[in-house]
Amino acid sequence: MIMAAASLVVTVFIYMGANWLYRYKPILILSPLLLTPTVLVILLLATHTQYNTYNSGAHWLSDMLQPATIALAIPLSKHFELVKKHAAEILISVLTGSAVAVASSLWLAKELRLDPNLIYSLIPHSATTPIAMAVSQSIGGVPTITAVAVMITGIFGSLIGPSIIRMCNIRNDVARGVLLGTSAHGAGTSKAFEFSSITGTVSSISMILAAVLTLFITPWILAVCF
Repeated sequence: MIMAAASLVVTVFIYMGANWLYRYKPILILSPLLLTPTVLVILLLATHTQYNTYNSGAHWLSDMLQPATIALAIPLSKHFELVKKHAAEILISVLTGSAVAVASSLWLAKELRLDPNLIYSLIPHSATTPIAMAVSQSIGGVPTITAVAVMITGIFGSLIGPSIIRMCNIRNDVARGVLLGTSAHGAGTSKAFEFSSITGTVSSISMILAAVLTLFITPWILAVCF
C-alpha cells in the first residue's frame, strides 16, 4: 500500500517538475511527455523496482484517461456549430491522413524487410491505443508492440507538430486540430488545447474519427497492398 502511494506521488511530482522545467526553458528534450517517462524508467532501473509494483499505484493515472476523454464532450458542446460547419472538411482530412498513415507504415516496413508480425503490429500506430491494439490483433500483429508504437507516435507527434504548424504558418484552428488529432491522438490533443479551445476540440474529434476509420480501412489497404 505504501509503495503504491509512493509510486503515484513520485510520478506526479516528476511530471510537475518536468512541466516547470519546460515552461522555464521550452526545448524538445525537456518536454514533460519525453522527460517524465525517461526519468521514471531510470528510477525504476536504479531501484530495481518491478513494473507491476510501480503500476500498483500509478495505474490510477492511466484510469483517469477514460473520464478525461469523456470530458472532451464539454468543449465540443461549446463549439458544436463550428464543428458542424466544417464537418465535411474534417472527415475528408482525417480519412486521408489515416489512409496515408496506414499505407506509408506498410510501405516503409516492407521496404525495411521487417517480419510480417512486426509489420502488422506497426500499421495501426496512428489510432488510439485500445483500437490500435484491437486492429493489430485482428490482422495478426502483437498488441503489446502496437501499444509501444502508439505511445511513441503520440509523443513524437505532439513534439514536432507545433514546429510543423509554425514552419507551415498554419493559423486556422480547424486545420491545426485535424493535424494534431489525426497524427498524434491523445498526446496531440493535449498539445492542441494549448493553442486554443477550438483547436483542442477539433483535435479530439479527429482523434476519435482516426481511430474508427483506421479500424475499417486497415483490412482494405492490406488486401490491396499485400
